[in-house]
Amino acid sequence: MKVEAIVYKKNGKPRKGKGFSRKELEEARITIKEALKLGIPVDRRRSSAYKENIEALKQFINSVKTSSEKGEKAKKLKTRTKTKKA
Repeated sequence: MKVEAIVYKKNGKPRKGKGFSRKELEEARITIKEALKLGIPVDRRRSSAYKENIEALKQFINSVKTSSEKGEKAKKLKTRTKTKKA
């Protein structure tokens, strides 16, 4: 899964950005290190914060959390079945 930042040109048209700003990451409650570990692009030069980007980050984080929880449940089930067979 990939998440992309949206930036607005001078004429107001949106375009794909290089990464999320520090303010956007802070408002989504992520550190820069965590973002880089998750594969979220970070643009250290940007200082603006757009609501669309913050919402996209929050949705991405929720999807990562749910997928990791599903993976943990699957690991637990696999270990349970292995121990029952032995």
